[in-house]
Amino acid sequence: MNAIITATELASELTGNNPPVVLDVRWQLSVAKAAGEPPFDGRAAYASGHVPGAVYVDLDRELAGAPGARGRHPLPDLAVFGAAMRRAGVSAARPVIVYDGGQGWAAARAWWLLRWTGHPNVRVLDGGLPSWRGDLSVDEPVPSEGDFEPAPAAGGLLDADGAAALARSGVLFDARAGERYRGEVEPIDPVGGHIPGAVSAPTTENVGPDGRFLPTEELADRFKALGASDGTEVGVYCGSGVSGAHEVLALAVAGIPAALYVGSWSEWSSDPSRPVATGPDPQ
Repeated sequence: MNAIITATELASELTGNNPPVVLDVRWQLSVAKAAGEPPFDGRAAYASGHVPGAVYVDLDRELAGAPGARGRHPLPDLAVFGAAMRRAGVSAARPVIVYDGGQGWAAARAWWLLRWTGHPNVRVLDGGLPSWRGDLSVDEPVPSEGDFEPAPAAGGLLDADGAAALARSGVLFDARAGERYRGEVEPIDPVGGHIPGAVSAPTTENVGPDGRFLPTEELADRFKALGASDGTEVGVYCGSGVSGAHEVLALAVAGIPAALYVGSWSEWSSDPSRPVATGPDPQ
């Protein structure tokens, strides 16, 4: 099953016999906003207009736990996550489509969580809300309660030790911007640099100027050139497990399974005992 869907395909499915549950996960990293500018309000953006029938999901409160030693966006409490999904109408028998404001990171986080906890049919709207050509709604639906019960998979998730080991035994991609990987700048976390052995693979290079994913063949060629050859175990991390989910999604589009280190650099760099590499060399 393809992990992404076009706006045209979504419009068609919404009129079908088993229309998907649509989740609006608009979110932006507040610290990236200009000084003095108010934080991005995803719920207000949703209220101003959304895909008809879409239900708003709050990334910080429902798709992540409280910031702390495990990182800025650790795994959510599964009871909280499951309740949020059921409130939104998510059931195992209905497909789910997730979108955000166009960057794709937040939608990918929801996609990854649902897939990791056992939902069989989840896709991301390629290009996000900007790709939608239909009317927008300001009505907030109240869907029937869903029946989805999260059941985490045995694989697909890395902790800090697992990420360090995978950087040696397979391929561990760092999805952050290259300058953060090299340690030249670090606007958020205590230390700049990367996990020793990790390969720089900025997630921004997986999409075109319109925010949509590059063709499957181009993505596959990119990741193979970076070391994800057939049979290689692949993992991804980023700053806090959000843009990294987008890279896992890009790898899925390319047909390459990958695990996510959710704690990512925000967890790794908070522990002074963990080694840090700087510069363009993975080591």
